[in-house]
Amino acid sequence: MAKHRARKRFGQHFLNDPAIIDAIIRAIHPTGDDVIVEIGPGQGAITDALARLAGHLHAVELDRDLVARLRHNYGDHRNVTVHEADALQFDYASLGDRIRVVGNLPYNISTPLLFHLLKFRERILDMHFMLQKEVVDRMAAKPGSKAYGRLGIMLGCHLHIEPLFDVPREAFDPPPRVTSAVVRLDPLSPGTFDIKDEAGLSTLVSTAFMQRRKTLRNSLKKSVEFTDFEAVDIDSGLRPEQVSIADYVRLSNHLWQKSR
Repeated sequence: MAKHRARKRFGQHFLNDPAIIDAIIRAIHPTGDDVIVEIGPGQGAITDALARLAGHLHAVELDRDLVARLRHNYGDHRNVTVHEADALQFDYASLGDRIRVVGNLPYNISTPLLFHLLKFRERILDMHFMLQKEVVDRMAAKPGSKAYGRLGIMLGCHLHIEPLFDVPREAFDPPPRVTSAVVRLDPLSPGTFDIKDEAGLSTLVSTAFMQRRKTLRNSLKKSVEFTDFEAVDIDSGLRPEQVSIADYVRLSNHLWQKSR
């Protein structure tokens, strides 16, 4: 089949560095017992190894030309199913209750896709993704760092986030403008953070970081009273990036209980 030209509207950058491909496969460590979901397989950089090593591989691809290529290449593989679908809308629950998810995610949809996948976290064993390094840094950031913010907090409520290694621009065709990184995400045990109101927590954290240079008492003054901070033993003089995930959850839960 003719060589596929990367399409900007899909944010396509195709991995073609054998050493990086091998490192990703070793990090995933697929086995014959695994049901693996590959999001955005593209031209199949890691698909061959996944199809060979996994018990079953579900490839979710939006680009119809790449779907045709994948179906041509893997049509005789009984353990490979190609889904022509939008990963942002896909029902991952339809693939079982013990799935592993991998992919080189388009940068333009990576954040909303991660939050979409959170809806299925009780069915997911782990996830390995290639993302923009800046996004991985924000996801894994600790309280007190400049990168710490809403993304890391809202993902960190549900996932253990482990950056694995960086990937240079030259490993792709065409090369992206930024460095990438591979990250492993493991769903936390249910109830690790006893969140009473997910939407309320998201609003609280978003509001706090809209004015991250201000103290909590100032950035949250329209929704949180001084007595609320006292009730959960949080210093209202702290800045948003100095507050742990557990503290944000505790404050959110207090406000939820108070509103009832």
